[in-house]
Amino acid sequence: MSIDVNNESGTEVDEQAILDIARYALARMRIHPLSELSVIVVDTAAMEQLHIQWMDLPGPTDVMSFPMDELRPPAKDDEEPPQGLLGDIVLCPEVAKKQGEDAETQHSMDEELQLLTVHGVLHLLGYDHEEPDEKAAMFGLQAAIVDGWRGERGLTGPSPAPTVS
Repeated sequence: MSIDVNNESGTEVDEQAILDIARYALARMRIHPLSELSVIVVDTAAMEQLHIQWMDLPGPTDVMSFPMDELRPPAKDDEEPPQGLLGDIVLCPEVAKKQGEDAETQHSMDEELQLLTVHGVLHLLGYDHEEPDEKAAMFGLQAAIVDGWRGERGLTGPSPAPTVS
């Protein structure tokens, strides 16, 4: 799996954890090991510009995903996953920090960025949360992936609750 993490934000973030949780999520979703992903960490000004340009919404947001080859997890266990370019995930640590502080289960900026990385991966794989049933499925899968990753690393305490809407 080729995953690039590029921090352009000026904020110190745990890039290794972002890389590790992205790799874990893609493996868990059975994405081809030669697929490619890019994660870019930007400041609020850059995120706001992207949010306006692509979503026509004001202000910065926490995470945006830009799919390329529209890869999907294999439908069957014996099916070979396709190889390709997943796309880009853009994260904003300043928004993540505020969301972590404001969450019901307060958590760090880095924990929020890990959650948002998984959220972005799922969007790249075609998951969405516009409808209640889609939201339940996506957020349930997101929690399972974050919990699994945290469990493998011996991290204790509750995983961050979804803060994205």
